[in-house]
Amino acid sequence: MSRVRVKHKGQVTIPAELRARLGISEGDILDVGEREGAIVLIPAPPLEGGEVVGKETHKKVIDELDQLRRRWR
Repeated sequence: MSRVRVKHKGQVTIPAELRARLGISEGDILDVGEREGAIVLIPAPPLEGGEVVGKETHKKVIDELDQLRRRWR
């Protein structure tokens, strides 16, 4: 078991070996909950287009993000 320090805004760093073992990468979304007095982090399934916004809006946003990424490289 590893120890981590809680930072100013409640942030903690998940140890690299645990992230690697669970396949957690930067930008992944985790569901946070409590179970039997413990904090539980569970990798959330990726959102699909249309779950929050329509598929056309989802595609437009992804295209705009890709363009921004190319400009900043």
